[in-house]
Amino acid sequence: MADKEIDVIQNIYDENDKIALETKDNMGKRGVFVVNVMGAPGAGKTSSIISLIKGLADEKVYVIEGDIESDIDTVKLKELGIETIQINTNGACHLDAPTIKKSLTDLSLDKPGILFIENIGNLVCPAEFQIGEHIKMLICSAAEGSDKPYKYPLAFEKADIILLTKGDLKSFVDFDDEFFLKGIRALNKTVPVFEVNAKIGQGFEAAVAWISTRKNSAIK
Repeated sequence: MADKEIDVIQNIYDENDKIALETKDNMGKRGVFVVNVMGAPGAGKTSSIISLIKGLADEKVYVIEGDIESDIDTVKLKELGIETIQINTNGACHLDAPTIKKSLTDLSLDKPGILFIENIGNLVCPAEFQIGEHIKMLICSAAEGSDKPYKYPLAFEKADIILLTKGDLKSFVDFDDEFFLKGIRALNKTVPVFEVNAKIGQGFEAAVAWISTRKNSAIK
């Protein structure tokens, strides 16, 4: 029985990865660069996406918002004129490739550009599933503490870019920069880490430049 359960789980992962690869290829052919945005609840995922979009003024941007419930962030993004659709998982702790593939039909995708997919607020499950992305972007808040790379290693190991938000709170939570970076480098020696602050729009220029460079190298 145990062997059969493992086989079933493996089949689910294999099918998910197959669909994710198809989505990635199809989006690439459309000239759309896909960013899987991961992070804990309240880390500043939506605020960071908005700040990045402001810096990507020359790009057509699309957003898929993933939440267990509600459409609060989608309403906010639409009010800013950003083409956004909502996915509610009704309890599931992550987005998966079949769900993203189905949801893409609700976007216009009428121009090349960038698609940000804000995953469910969770530092565990989203890192385990490909959803059709070109890169994974991990959003971390200083308010969460500097121990997160040690407690949730997979998210940091899989990340292609990390944004550290809410640095103005470091002194209030005894955030240890050296400890934080040491934990990241033990898992991921090359991932770029950018400190940003969406409240005052600080630090996003370098992250925007990095994303633009990766897009240009991935989308021919």
